[in-house]
Amino acid sequence: MTITFTPPTAAVTEALHHHQAAHGNNQAAAEAAKALTDALSATEKYDKILLRAAAGAGKTHALRHMVRQALEHPYCSRVAVTAFANKQVIPLAGTLGRELGADRVCLFVARDRLPDVPPAVRDSVSIATSTADIPASCDVIVGTSHKLGAFGEMKRLIDNLGPADNGTLPFDVLFVDEAWQLPAHRYATVAGLAPISVGVGDVGQLPPLEPGQQNPWRGDPGYNPYRAWPTAYPAGTTTRIVDLPTVWRPTTTQLPLWRAFYTDWDHLHCVAGPGDRALQLPPLTGVAASVWGAVADGSPTLLEVDGLPDPEAPDIDLPLLGVLEQLLEPLLEGGFSTVARRYNSQGVPDGETVVDSADPHGDPLIVILATRNQAVDDANDLVERLTERYDLPDGVLVASTVDSWQGQTNAITVAIHPLSGAEQLDDFNSAFGRLAVTCTRATHGLLMIARRGLDDLLDTTPARPGTPLGEPGPRSLPRQTHQRILSTFSRGLLDIPASA
Repeated sequence: MTITFTPPTAAVTEALHHHQAAHGNNQAAAEAAKALTDALSATEKYDKILLRAAAGAGKTHALRHMVRQALEHPYCSRVAVTAFANKQVIPLAGTLGRELGADRVCLFVARDRLPDVPPAVRDSVSIATSTADIPASCDVIVGTSHKLGAFGEMKRLIDNLGPADNGTLPFDVLFVDEAWQLPAHRYATVAGLAPISVGVGDVGQLPPLEPGQQNPWRGDPGYNPYRAWPTAYPAGTTTRIVDLPTVWRPTTTQLPLWRAFYTDWDHLHCVAGPGDRALQLPPLTGVAASVWGAVADGSPTLLEVDGLPDPEAPDIDLPLLGVLEQLLEPLLEGGFSTVARRYNSQGVPDGETVVDSADPHGDPLIVILATRNQAVDDANDLVERLTERYDLPDGVLVASTVDSWQGQTNAITVAIHPLSGAEQLDDFNSAFGRLAVTCTRATHGLLMIARRGLDDLLDTTPARPGTPLGEPGPRSLPRQTHQRILSTFSRGLLDIPASA
């Protein structure tokens, strides 16, 4: 049995690649850096600089460059770098430490989080768990907003380190990585640490709600403390906004999918050119050959399945996971490789990297993404079975919730479409950020599976508002946006016989 996949209706239109594409980001980053220099020199009255990006645009690289440039300015003696979570600040501190030196970069972390710091990061930075332990030589202090924004922390910083060059505050610049994931009420605790804030991040992040909390103010234009903090400042006369126009992560044929999410970008290009990424598959037959062949072509791929038993819930679907398991078995048994063109910092091709599933390294090869915890528990059971059955090394196959996989990258993403089996669009299954994160993790291939009926759902469900890139207001996607996103997928239908 084979499946015929129909190509996407939204094809790649004019786009720049390689150094021509990378030049756009370099130029945008230079504009943001100049705005920061002007603010430090007081030739411009900027107090907020927002560098907006799509997923996989290399935004953290731009942030590190701006940190280095700020420290070279005569009116900047100390900066802070913050983000919402330790999983963001710890690797960032390590990279800054390797670039600037361990004597200049301090990872300011809670004592109970020390076990989370990998040895490579420990070797690259100075570590402090209390303000008094921060070395005087460190001019870059990296910590979460909870750590840097603790009650009384500003006074402790000034008492122990003294004010920065501005003469009153402990830092001259506050850098916020993954800024669109930091809610306004958390930013408020650190905003006063420096006269200038630089926010760098992906506008398609998941709504910045802390786990377990609800947001009764969502959609209220007057007060919404859980809104991503940069959304409060775009209209300000002291705010400078710069957009990164290029993404480094996707294949050329995934670019229409990225553009479907970031529709307000004037243009969006990708560094990878035609043929720069490839999957080398083992000999496959039947449905597996059809499905993985479609994924290997590079376009986002949607497989709809009909004839399955009913699921426990729309997003807890063991029968659909069973189909995925059957598809993965021959791929993992035969082994596969990823091939990727390397580029220098200017986007110029510079060699090739091949990663074999028998000896993986770097980013995980296949990641199964689920929405709810019970669903990822089922996916983890699948991963454990296949890992044991085929004696897979670490890094070949993992599972995660979408929320936990924010900021991560992998070669192939496999996910159940959030609308699979749904009877209507709701705030959860239509969340902009959750679908955007799911669709923008992969460097080589994206396979979305769903029960048959997505088109019928979107054709018949009542219209609902949606303002995915503009808070305040609902961040759920209207049906027209879902249809636009689906138009970028290659699509196939698998009909399961009743006796199967």
